[in-house]
Amino acid sequence: MTDQQATPDTPRGAEPAPAKPKERIASLDLIRGIAVLGILGANIVAFGQPFTAYMWPDAWIGPTGDPDNWLWVAQFVLIDGKMRGLFTLLFGAGLALFMDKAWERGASRALQARRLAWLLVFGLIHFFFIWRGDILFLYSVSGFVAMAFLRWSARNLLVIGLLGYVMAGFAFVLFMGFPYLLADTALGQDPKMAEATAGLTEAKQDVGRDDALEREVLTDGSYIDFVTHQFSEHLTDPLISLSTFMFETLPLMLIGMGLYRAGLFGGGLNARKQAIWGWLGVIVGSALTLLIALAMRDGGLTYWGTIAAFTGFTHHVRLPVVLGLAALLALYGAHASGWLAERLSAAGRAAFTNYLGTSVLMMLVFHPWAGGLWGELTRPELYLVVLFGWAVMLGWSKPWLERFRYGPLEWLWRCLTYWRFFPLKR
Repeated sequence: MTDQQATPDTPRGAEPAPAKPKERIASLDLIRGIAVLGILGANIVAFGQPFTAYMWPDAWIGPTGDPDNWLWVAQFVLIDGKMRGLFTLLFGAGLALFMDKAWERGASRALQARRLAWLLVFGLIHFFFIWRGDILFLYSVSGFVAMAFLRWSARNLLVIGLLGYVMAGFAFVLFMGFPYLLADTALGQDPKMAEATAGLTEAKQDVGRDDALEREVLTDGSYIDFVTHQFSEHLTDPLISLSTFMFETLPLMLIGMGLYRAGLFGGGLNARKQAIWGWLGVIVGSALTLLIALAMRDGGLTYWGTIAAFTGFTHHVRLPVVLGLAALLALYGAHASGWLAERLSAAGRAAFTNYLGTSVLMMLVFHPWAGGLWGELTRPELYLVVLFGWAVMLGWSKPWLERFRYGPLEWLWRCLTYWRFFPLKR
């Protein structure tokens, strides 16, 4: 039986969510706008400094402008991982919303599959020709797996998503915590661990060699040199990232689908309880993240320590923050009005364009054949570039959408998905 024949049934064991689709879309747009702005704040170091400096401050070229690493701590606690997590939740919610509307029109999952296939293409273009911090390839492949759960109830989606996230966290702690123990504690001094410790040293040296090649390309190279470097040195990186982070991304997508079905983004839950649990998640999760950040700082922010902190130690405590932000921003989005809310919502409606467009903008700011600021700015100065990027996103999105139906890349993605031309101008 095809999806078209089976639709538009209610997901197994679920009642239709109480929120109206238009309310959900409005709430999702505003939260998506906040998330896409936050992602720039998280990624700015990897745009303007060696990629390794995103986690490990000692990879920084020149003075950081953060001698005591308190700005590193602040970004680690407030931004890193939270905006990506929030964006992933929203992507999952968007998968469910897209298919609900497609099923209402009698379409099948093949439409969603074609949409995700084009996203994969966009992601590979982004990675190899613009910036290797791409998440679209990861989202596309994870989205294909998430399609199998589209008809599940909110409860089942939340249960399997939370269990998957928690189990993946234990694996991350094990696989990333062990190198930290070997490199930074007395365990590595055990003669029995000499071979493993030597392997870690060699792995760190390989990263340093790649950083040196990247530095040469991004200080004196041409755009062709940059693309050549991406293909020659990082050809398999998308698959490596997929094999690692899919176990975080897929559960978050399922949780986002479950929250959408439960009505979180459209007033379907008790507002008072939603606010209480939202604040509790943000405060408790952030406090625990701060303790980890301070421990890493006191330990000297070592290479393996910072990697373990980012990928393993904060995995579980990050989830309450992400869920809390989603709950609080959904409440805010239901009643937000005024200049800023309108601009954020417009940025969210054009989130795809803003995400890829920001990478292009940062390339023009930092690459040697353009602005040439790569490796030249301190951390505080990079945050000024973030403010510039935010101003651009908030500045263009609303006027554009007042004249056109979609953002430029949203329109292109839509035409490719449906394989027909849609009018762009209102």
